[in-house]
Amino acid sequence: MRMSFRSRRAVLAAFAGSTLVLSGCASSDDSGSSGDVTLGFVNGGDTEFHSCLQKAVEQTAKTQNAKVFTANSHQNSTTELSNIEDMTSRNVSALIVQTVNVDALKGDIAKAKAANIPIYLTSVATSDLNDILGAAVVDLGRLGALDAGWIAQDAGGKNVEVGVIAGAPGAASDLMVGGFTKALPSTAKVVANQPGMFNPVKAQDVAENMIQAHPDLQYAFVASEDMALAARKAFDAAGKKDVKIVTANGTDEGLAAVEDGRLSATVANSAMAIGQTAVENAVGLLAKKKVDKIANIPLLLVTKDNLSKAPQYCPK
Repeated sequence: MRMSFRSRRAVLAAFAGSTLVLSGCASSDDSGSSGDVTLGFVNGGDTEFHSCLQKAVEQTAKTQNAKVFTANSHQNSTTELSNIEDMTSRNVSALIVQTVNVDALKGDIAKAKAANIPIYLTSVATSDLNDILGAAVVDLGRLGALDAGWIAQDAGGKNVEVGVIAGAPGAASDLMVGGFTKALPSTAKVVANQPGMFNPVKAQDVAENMIQAHPDLQYAFVASEDMALAARKAFDAAGKKDVKIVTANGTDEGLAAVEDGRLSATVANSAMAIGQTAVENAVGLLAKKKVDKIANIPLLLVTKDNLSKAPQYCPK
């Protein structure tokens, strides 16, 4: 049933071919594409978002006749810098980077600049846009604010307790949580805010402790759908099925959970759209085409009322 949302939309055709995957600085063959543009993609982690983002980068690179090398930093900023160094040694045309932490970008950019290789960022952008080739930006503060707005409307002005299960400190999670907490009405009190590290097992532990410490909890903001579903299990096991959860991503599984009521709302943030935009715009900017340097990825608050409008999250 989960695929029913996607079956009503056109899907991106799958492309054959293998792709270089690096862990740290391990070496392998390239993707086999024969284009003049060579891209290095440094991914930040191992969640479904990161997997879908990489699929989109790989598939779109083939449509752009670009060769692509990939590496994964596994949420480690030191590994990220090592991956940047490895990519620069390959003399790629440009780097596409999904950073593990915005604080890591300064070193990344400096290393790439020294090698005269431009960086295109996904999800976030730097304050000094002169430092980068471009970015496919998700307004993560607004993402959090959309979920907060749903809680405000649902609570109807009543005093309520809210819990936050964040992701990993730095980058996306901090921006999402900041946007969420700032947009909450004064009647909504955040009684707990702990990281789930984008790990469902960890998130379930956090949720178990949270509901024990705050048995009157009424709402929870969870930074990703896989963690949100784990938190749902913890709340239900504690007899707290009435705790309403809002989250983000817009995966098939997340949309199915919104449909059946396990989740109250999610903000669709398409990994596929981010990856496609990053590759297309990076290639366009390298070719000096008229392409926006900063591309804003659309966001949509999804509830039971508008499930059919959710964008495709992951390439097939």
